[in-house]
Amino acid sequence: MKVHSDGNVRDRKTSGAQFSIPPGAKMLDSVQLAELERSFRAWASDSPREDVRLSRKRILFIFLLIRYTGAKLHEILDLRLEDIDFQKRKIRLGGDRPGESRSLEISDDFAAELRTFLGGGAGTREPAMFRIDPGHVRRKFYERAEDCGLPRDFGNPSALRRSRSVELLRGNLPLPVVQKLLGHSTPNLTAALLEVSEEDMHHAVRQHLDRESKRRTSARNFFFGKIIEIIKGDIQSEVVLHSLGGLRIASIITNTSLRRMRLKVGTFVTAEIKAPWVHLAGREGVEQVSAENRLQGVVRGINAGRVNAEVVMRLMDGTEICAVITSAGLGRLGLRKGSEVWALFGAYAVILNVE
Repeated sequence: MKVHSDGNVRDRKTSGAQFSIPPGAKMLDSVQLAELERSFRAWASDSPREDVRLSRKRILFIFLLIRYTGAKLHEILDLRLEDIDFQKRKIRLGGDRPGESRSLEISDDFAAELRTFLGGGAGTREPAMFRIDPGHVRRKFYERAEDCGLPRDFGNPSALRRSRSVELLRGNLPLPVVQKLLGHSTPNLTAALLEVSEEDMHHAVRQHLDRESKRRTSARNFFFGKIIEIIKGDIQSEVVLHSLGGLRIASIITNTSLRRMRLKVGTFVTAEIKAPWVHLAGREGVEQVSAENRLQGVVRGINAGRVNAEVVMRLMDGTEICAVITSAGLGRLGLRKGSEVWALFGAYAVILNVE
C-alpha cells in the first residue's frame, strides 16, 4: 500500500481500491491514540473511592473497545456478556439480529484484560454491561482528549473509529477487510468495495492484531513510534522518535540513509538496539555519561555466566530491554532482581527501519 502526498492510499493488491482523507478531518495517529489511552488509564485509577474507579473503568473499556475494534458507540453500549467469546477472542456486535450482527477480533492481551475486568463484577448482571448515558460517555472522552492537549472533538467516538480505520489501512490491512470490519462503512473515507470472505477477514485481522500487540508489548530492545524531529547535519542527521510508550529515542544516521528511507517528521519507524550496545548505570552514575538515550527501569531478571551476564530490565512504560555486560561489571553495580537501573545507549547504536 502506498501513501501519496495527496492523502490517498492505494492498495496494490486490489485494483482501483483507494481512500482519501478530507482536509481537516478529525483523526489521531497511533502515537496520539497511545497518549489518549494512557490518559484514560491514569484517570480510571485516580480515585480513592472504589465505586468511582469502577465507574471510570467501565468508560475506559468503552474507549478501548472502540479504539481497538472501530465499533460505533451505540454498538458497544449495547454489548452483552454473551456477545464476547473469550476463547476465540471475538466480539459479536449487533446482537442476534439477522443481517445486522458481525464478529470482530480482539487481541489476546486485550481479551485477557477485558475478561479480568468483567470477572470482577463490572456490571455483568445488567442486560448490557456498558449501559451508560452516551452523552456522559462523550463528555468524558472530550475531557481525556483535552487532558492530552488535543482539541476536544478528537475524543469523539466517530473520530476514534475513523482513526482506527486509517490505522488499519496504513498497517497494510486490505481495504475490503477494513470495510467489512467496520460494517461496510468508513466515515469520511471514499473507497471501492470488494468482496471478502469471513475466513479471509478473520485471518487478516488476526495477523494484524498479533503484529500490533508485539509493537505494544515490544520485543526486547525494539521500539515502535513516530519521528518527531530531524536535525540535519552536513554528513549525518539526528532522528528523534516518540515511541508508543511515550519514550524519546534518538538515532544518528547518514543523510544518504535519510534520503533513501524517505524519513520525515511524522513517519512511523521501528528502532532496534543490540544488547551489547546497552550500558547500565545506577542512579549516581547516570549523569556522568554522554549517551543520548537514558531510560529508567527495574531489573526483571539476570542470567549470569563466568565471563558475562544478561540483564533484562523493564522500563517505566512496560517495555523490556536487555543488556549484555561483563560479570565483573555486574558485581560492581551490585544488581539484583528489583534493583533500579538506567539503560544507556548512544544515538549511533540505534538502528531504524521504516514501517
